Amino acid sequence: MSGSPDVLAVNVCDLRYQFASGATEALENCTLQLAPGSRCLLIGANGAGKSTLLRLLAGKRLADANIQVFGHDVFRSPPQGITYLGTEWAMNPVVRSDITVSHFLDSVGGFRHADRRDKLLDLLDVDLSWRMHAISDGERRRVQLCMGLMQPFRLLLLDEVTVDLDVQVRCDLLEFLKEESIQRGATIVYATHIFDGIHTFPTEVVHLRLGHTVPNRSIPWPLPSLNSMHHEVRAALPSALRPSEAADDSRLHSISLLELALAWLREDRVLRTEQEQSRGIKRGRAPRDANSETTDAKKFFNQYDYYDNYTR
Repeated sequence: MSGSPDVLAVNVCDLRYQFASGATEALENCTLQLAPGSRCLLIGANGAGKSTLLRLLAGKRLADANIQVFGHDVFRSPPQGITYLGTEWAMNPVVRSDITVSHFLDSVGGFRHADRRDKLLDLLDVDLSWRMHAISDGERRRVQLCMGLMQPFRLLLLDEVTVDLDVQVRCDLLEFLKEESIQRGATIVYATHIFDGIHTFPTEVVHLRLGHTVPNRSIPWPLPSLNSMHHEVRAALPSALRPSEAADDSRLHSISLLELALAWLREDRVLRTEQEQSRGIKRGRAPRDANSETTDAKKFFNQYDYYDNYTR
């Protein structure tokens, strides 16, 4: 890896971002600082800002902010070696056209990285004779990963791209990425809601809550001992899992990623509900008795309600 070891792979401080049509900020007081070779897991509920943060890091959304990757501003002087892989790729009509995988990979330069391409083809169990329009979503996702990872990366941003993979392929892929970070010093930021089989993957976790990083620092993983844990990290642990001063470290070391994520998400939902109530926001709810209210829409759609016939 080139570059000074003192330069952070990702350096974002107090990031704020608001969509043009948004009434509130999508990201606020968001801080992320990662050393080269880190494997960071983003944890947060749907809508917490994970995808927005990843797209900003990749330079795919413009923002009036100082977002540094390997010491470069991602908007003004983006560095080489940033790879972003998101779920929207599979819906692109181009990648659903009648073209073989071999021709598709060659069209994006696969021949330049033949050895690495072949390793990924085996790892992801991709058949070069597949036709892109005739394969499943999971197979198409494996082609995307092969395409995206063929060229060696310095920073890899993954946004839920393992959701379509079977267990074996997913585990093999994560092992490959772990080797990339150890052997080449590559940095990985991975947003996912699937926590089985990744307990040993991250070197740190980041909790995004309603657009905020809580705390404003990454949390080492596995969790450090109580005595060496930063006070902000200790305060940011879910109350159900937070140890007392007198507790030993055995409880901390036994916490799984799923347990930690679930406790955070439960707290996040409560906080979101409280904030919505304080702003006078009421979520839409269906009436308790669906037959107690008749509307014009209900009359119209009853003409096309096949549910009774389907269930008989």
